[in-house]
Amino acid sequence: MHHFQYKGDELFAEEVAIKDIVAEVGSPVYIYSRATLERHFKAMDDAFAGAPHTICYSVKANSNLAVLKTFVNLGGGVDIVSGGELYRALAVGVDPKKVVYSGVGKRDDEIAYALKTGILMFNVESEQELDRINEVAGRLNKKAGIAIRVNPDVDPETHPYITTGLKKAKFGINIERALGQYQRAESMNNLEILGIDCHIGSQLTKVSPFVDAIKKLKRLLEGVRDMGIDVKYLDLGGGLGIQYNDEAPPLPADYGSSIIEETKDLGLHLLFEPGRNLVGNAGILVGRCLYTKQGEEKNFVIVDAGMNDLARPALYGSFHGVRPVVRNQSGVIEGDIVGPICESGDFLVKDREIPNFQPGDLIAFMSAGAYGFTMSSNYNSRPRVAEVMVDGKRFEVVRERETLADLVKGESVPTFL
Repeated sequence: MHHFQYKGDELFAEEVAIKDIVAEVGSPVYIYSRATLERHFKAMDDAFAGAPHTICYSVKANSNLAVLKTFVNLGGGVDIVSGGELYRALAVGVDPKKVVYSGVGKRDDEIAYALKTGILMFNVESEQELDRINEVAGRLNKKAGIAIRVNPDVDPETHPYITTGLKKAKFGINIERALGQYQRAESMNNLEILGIDCHIGSQLTKVSPFVDAIKKLKRLLEGVRDMGIDVKYLDLGGGLGIQYNDEAPPLPADYGSSIIEETKDLGLHLLFEPGRNLVGNAGILVGRCLYTKQGEEKNFVIVDAGMNDLARPALYGSFHGVRPVVRNQSGVIEGDIVGPICESGDFLVKDREIPNFQPGDLIAFMSAGAYGFTMSSNYNSRPRVAEVMVDGKRFEVVRERETLADLVKGESVPTFL
């Protein structure tokens, strides 16, 4: 469910006509619906009302301060993978005790920053990282809360680039070796073992892989408790999918009931790290048709948004729905929607039936709230686009469009040239 709907022939974000936003802000532009963000967070939170839990939003999906503040105001925590994401979360007032730190490549300075901040725990991804966190905590005379991220070798049946729980993945510690690492951690002076962590992948459309992973984690939990370690948290990551095209992912309520049933006797506080599920359908990218071109074998619609603005189609071949901001009776064609980037891989839509857009038409690329702006770049020296948040009948720019001067900020020509 989202709040991007037609009123007559015009596409609206909540109560604001999208063409009015573009008239003021320009294009391309990302537009987020606050009502959709809140609806999705509450649906996830309510799904686990029957169990002690915390929703720790996965910042990497969309790190805009306005998005983070929306979830923090609703009582959410965050899942971070860098010191920069921690800085952003702290800037909007997150409770440090609702922060979990994941990621395979934590630097010493990032570990120290998180320790000084007083985050809840690190999700430890390797044996060497376990040693490093203990060492950094010792230097600071602090205790680091940790959970070991366990790789349960469960196939989430999703895109291989966003599969994280198989044996061949770079993430986590194999479940067969995890017990030994808990034993090592217990012997370290500067660590406090708080939990078990597991994240098997992203854009899952079935509950069964989550349940399969929990069954394996329960056996590990029994072994950990047999060693006298009293863990308090079970972090089950995120990964629940959204509808981009014809997917039918489980509703949060169905997901929640299955997880609660499988964990009800464990006596643990559940942590969840949803990202895409909260923000994916809460944002769109709006671009403008610049030209149309009939090639020898296909039709092209050339727009002012490119793979530097929305990388997912080029990276994953991902599907994003396309809607005209103002509907007309121009019919449909089959072809590609491509951007201005000097790459053959610069496409937003490939080999699909699309409206017969004409120069000047505004185009909404749907379900772009997750891994949209956050993965954008300045490739081809293109300023990054503006971001806007809508709240009912009002909207505000929550990130200004970069200028040409911004492109060279921090650069300099050496004196010897």
